Formats: sequence, structure tokens, C-alpha cells
Amino acid sequence: MMQAGTAFLLSMFAASVMAAVSPDEAAKLGTSLTPFGAEKAGNADGTIPEWTGGLATNAAAVDSRGFLANPFAGEKPLFTITAQNVDQYKDKLTPGQLAMFKRYPDTYRMPVYTTHRSVTMPAEVVEATKANALNTNMVQNGNGLEKFTVANAFPIPKNGLEVIWNHITRYRGGSVKRYVTQATPQTNGSYSLVYFDDEFVFPNKLKDYDASKPSNILFYFKQKVTAPSRLAGNVLLVHETLDQIKEPRMAWLYNAGQRRVRRAPQVSYDGPGTAADGLRTSDNLDMYNGAPDRYEWKLNGKKEIYISYNNYELDSPKLKYDDIIKAGHINQDLTRYELHRVWHVTATLKAGERHIYAKRDFYIDEDSWQAAAIDHYDGRGNLWRVAEAHALHYYNKQVPWYSLEALYDLQSGRYLALGMKNEEKQAYEFGSVATSGDFTPSALRQAGVR
Repeated sequence: MMQAGTAFLLSMFAASVMAAVSPDEAAKLGTSLTPFGAEKAGNADGTIPEWTGGLATNAAAVDSRGFLANPFAGEKPLFTITAQNVDQYKDKLTPGQLAMFKRYPDTYRMPVYTTHRSVTMPAEVVEATKANALNTNMVQNGNGLEKFTVANAFPIPKNGLEVIWNHITRYRGGSVKRYVTQATPQTNGSYSLVYFDDEFVFPNKLKDYDASKPSNILFYFKQKVTAPSRLAGNVLLVHETLDQIKEPRMAWLYNAGQRRVRRAPQVSYDGPGTAADGLRTSDNLDMYNGAPDRYEWKLNGKKEIYISYNNYELDSPKLKYDDIIKAGHINQDLTRYELHRVWHVTATLKAGERHIYAKRDFYIDEDSWQAAAIDHYDGRGNLWRVAEAHALHYYNKQVPWYSLEALYDLQSGRYLALGMKNEEKQAYEFGSVATSGDFTPSALRQAGVR
């Protein structure tokens, strides 16, 4: 009886850890909290303003290719952080940012602007977020979700893993096509580009979606390399799952040279990133992705830091890639930093698990649930790689995303920049139409035709 009682108490404790919030807590969404779970109020000194609804859909012009005009074009930096004055601001910087000033004291800088809380999302996401607060639970010791819908699984998070699930499940427009480039510059700044056509779709946006047949799929992702010629026609297909223990991520690769489709179990964790010259892992894409089961997750609370935000100038079609890619790091004069509240979460590799990153520190923007910065440590405890997302808000579609992701290797002096589209024919194409048949292994061969 004692053992049975103990087991019952433990099961009740586990259930309480994984439980959704109460109706009273959920009622804070849209009142003291934004509809997506951020603090609605500004900070004490007004350097972070109150959230008042985000940018309007017509905040500024959008050109025929989908590129956004800068709604803050007239603003000038309040100040610029450099290696010479960085000590004045170190309490609002991450260890990774401080390391970048030390590694590149003559060229790395952070222009800091007035803070604008530009993020908002469509009504369907508002409704889904509140439903998730009341219903979504973690299963499989936190490695899967149940009763989740659309986006933002835990808008009122109670632990670090819930915050990470918010990044993984955050709203990205439902369906989107994008044409982007990736650079991995040498230490002298010379680089070649890899070109990608990406397609990203949540199941409920498929043309043949059947709500009566729920699946374990979180989203479908298909990535085709279009250049250089030696890689052109290679295609990656990923079925990302909600419960990755019950059904791990499924991935396939089509090799254009061999004209063969193969399963790709290496497209996960610290498997090599596509055409990344060894400078990123599979789970570095989108700042962080995939199953969280190899780490212990600790919520350190919230803090105010300077993060890259509202980067409309960095995304401008007036820029050339040569304007952006420089030796050591991207052209920081094109960036924009603002003071925002972030959730700080530490991931520590579990005993017996394997990953090239023994520890990661995540800084997650409270308004969008996007990772703004991630510091990566090696097995000896040394800071190794610094990831930074240059965020912008697609106000015309009410979608927060990135203009560019950068991953800096402090040891080699090289970096990876992914997501640039300044010279491409089209910006992100939201609302793309697809069917489930477009995301099957058999469809890869046709997608890979050169």
C-alpha cells in the first residue's frame, strides 16, 4: 500500500508539473499580459514601452516583391556600444555579446535605438494561444506535446522547457515560401553563396487538411539547393513531430547526382548543417530546433538586454550581399538594437547524452517567443559559438521572424550568415498553397529536377 500510495503521489506531482494553467491565470492574456504572454506594461524608467497592439498592417509600404519599408526610417541611434565603452552597458549584454567585443574590438559595435514593441499576430493565433494556455500539456517527460493547436504552446510558462517549446511552436505565418542565401566567410571576408528555396507549412494550412484526423506533425519543411551547381537540385524534406519520443523527426534527402531519395537520420541534433562548411549543426537552424530530450532545462527568469530588433534596413533590397558580409562578422553598422525583456534559459547536456554543445544559454524575446541570442559552450566549458538573430516584424502579415541569422565561431574567427534575400527576386511569400502530397519522399525527386 505504501508503494502504491507513493507512486500515486509521484504521478500527481508529475501531472501538476506538466499541467496547463488555470482559467484565472489564462484570463491575464490580453489584460496584464499581451495576448501572447508578454508583460503588457513597460519597465520602470520607460526605456521599454507598454505594448499597445504592435505595428498596424499598413505601418509602411510594401513593394511588389514583398520587401518592407522601414516604419522607423527617420530614427537615429540613441548611442552606439563599442569596445571602448562596453563596460557601461555590460549588465544589459549577454556573455556572447561581450565576447564579440573582445574578439573584434576595432570593428564590432551595436547601434542602440528607441525600443518599439512591434509584434502582433492574427486573431486565430490569439484564440489558439489562449486555448493552449488552458489545454496544452507536455508529455514524455517534456519531450512532446498534447492538445496543442496552431502556435505558442505555453504563453504563461512555468519552467525553462516550456519557454523553449514556445520558440519551437511560435507563429511563423502558417505557410511560407522563401528564397534565401547562406554565406560562410573565410577569416579575410571572402565568401561564396549557397542559394535555397525553402517551404515551411503547418498541417492546418495544407489544402487537404482534415481537422477530424489529428496527426503528430508540427510542421513540414522542404529545402531545395538551387546554387552553386555542384549542390543544385539536392532537396531536404523534414516532418517535424510534436511528440518526438513517440515518433522521432522524419527526414529524407534527395541527391540530384545519384537521383536517389534516402532517409536522413543525421538531420537532427549535432548532425552537420546543410552546406554550412562545418559551422553549424542541424539544430542550429532557426536558432534552435528539434527534440529537447538531450538537455536539462533551467529557467533563470527574465532580464532586460539589448537585442537585434526591427531590422528593416538590414533586410533592404537596396543592399548588396557585399554590403553585409564582412570579415569576422556582418556589417554591424546596418544593424539595429533595442532594449527588450527576454526569458533566460540554460540548457545543460544530460549525463550519458552526446552533443558538441555541452551547454547553451538561450535569450528568448518575450513578445514573439523567438530566440534572440544563444551562447554555445564546448565540453571544456569554454564559450565557443555565439548565435544572434536579427529580428523584424512582417507587419503586412502580422508575422514575427528574422531578417538574418548569424552564428559566430569565436575559436576559428569564421561565421555563418543565413536568411539573406536582399538581392533575390522575392521576399517571403506567405500563404503559399500546398497539399500533404507535396511533402512525401516520392515528391522529392520531382522537386530536385535541376
